[in-house]
Amino acid sequence: MSILLPRAPARRRLLRAMCGGGMVTLALPFLDCYLDNKGTALAATGAPIPTRFGTWHWGMGHTPGHAIAEKRESSPGIEFLSETESLKPFGNKLSYFGNFMMPLDGSSNFTHFTGWVANRCGTPPAHNTEIPATTFDLMIADVIGNNTRFKTIDVTSVGIPRENYSARSTNSLGAAETSPVAVYARLFGPDFIDPNKADFKPDPAIMLQKSVLSAFTEENKAFVKGLGASDRARLDEYFTSVRQIENQLAIQLEKPPHNEACLVPKMPAELAADGTSGAREMGKVIETHKIMSKLLAMAVACNQTRVFNMVFTDANGNVRRTGESYTHHILTHEEAIDPKVGYQPLAYWFNKQCMDGFATYLQTLDSIKEGDGTLLDNCLVFASSETNYARVHTIDGIPTYLAGKAGGKVKSGMHVIGRGDPITRIGFTIMRLLGVPIDKWGTNSLATNKAITEIMV
Repeated sequence: MSILLPRAPARRRLLRAMCGGGMVTLALPFLDCYLDNKGTALAATGAPIPTRFGTWHWGMGHTPGHAIAEKRESSPGIEFLSETESLKPFGNKLSYFGNFMMPLDGSSNFTHFTGWVANRCGTPPAHNTEIPATTFDLMIADVIGNNTRFKTIDVTSVGIPRENYSARSTNSLGAAETSPVAVYARLFGPDFIDPNKADFKPDPAIMLQKSVLSAFTEENKAFVKGLGASDRARLDEYFTSVRQIENQLAIQLEKPPHNEACLVPKMPAELAADGTSGAREMGKVIETHKIMSKLLAMAVACNQTRVFNMVFTDANGNVRRTGESYTHHILTHEEAIDPKVGYQPLAYWFNKQCMDGFATYLQTLDSIKEGDGTLLDNCLVFASSETNYARVHTIDGIPTYLAGKAGGKVKSGMHVIGRGDPITRIGFTIMRLLGVPIDKWGTNSLATNKAITEIMV
């Protein structure tokens, strides 16, 4: 009897095809079959103003009793306390969600990780590096983000590119942009097409690049048949990203409609190159965030993207004061509670800086006039942390805000009480509002099909 052993593909297989009369090749990413067992190897067109979606993350949650006053019933009006007083001017453009739970069904609470993963994926991770499902921002981008240069834009103010909370899976967590100059070059560099300029000439180089991927359709089908399930999923992610690039190229071949809200910003000055440690000082974080907010807001106004993610401070609280060695995270555990005020004063200071940063972000979006309202009115921004009270790592009642009115789809100014319902109701509601075709979201006790009607128009 003979045994046929499967023949492994070449170490770095290339797909080859004909495109425009010439031979083109497309290199494939590393797949499991290449590795060892250890895996070591608008207005002018008459079209409505689009709705955009953004996320904003801050680390270490809130100070209990000093952020938002508690309520027993859902109702209009949010009582902002001392930690969140800078949000008062946006009280009619915000909603706050309290008493929403995060049941884990026996899974571990991996501190400063499980909270954001379960909140954005609808299911808790099995270990402290797993992202078990696609984050909901990308599910939304698959619906509303296909006709812009960038399907999503991810930036961070804290100088840690890996601290990005948007991914399709464990293996597809991308890096966030940390440099304002790099963000400017990407958004408004040579490839940017100003919608308000009279002259428009498509780049011939872009025309040659546009439809490379379509040439590989048949060979791709044959190649995929011989792959395992894990490799098929990984290859699908890869081709999705390549197709996204083609969509971006196609957009650059068309003159965009005139857009009065789009005002190309000036290139920012490079911040002092004092390394990662300096980038994590709260003063530098605040400075970087202000610049990033302006660039991101104008990128949205100029229709460069419709889905955007901002990290103010990371989930592990790696920010500190200038000249100090302790971080926000360390303070939440080691600083004593001052009996006179009933909280940790230094940790509270960091929490307040985060809320001041959120206010700056909202002001930036709200300062751009668009149609009869502002850019913020046409956005829906999900702002949340990875924990409720960082001192004890609680994940029930994680503070969550929704800002903006999604172009009139959302009723704001609400304080919504979850009554112990799963926090996934918030993400499910957002996706339903923005057209994601789902009837249910989440797993086990986090599964829900119940939208939050209190904020729906």
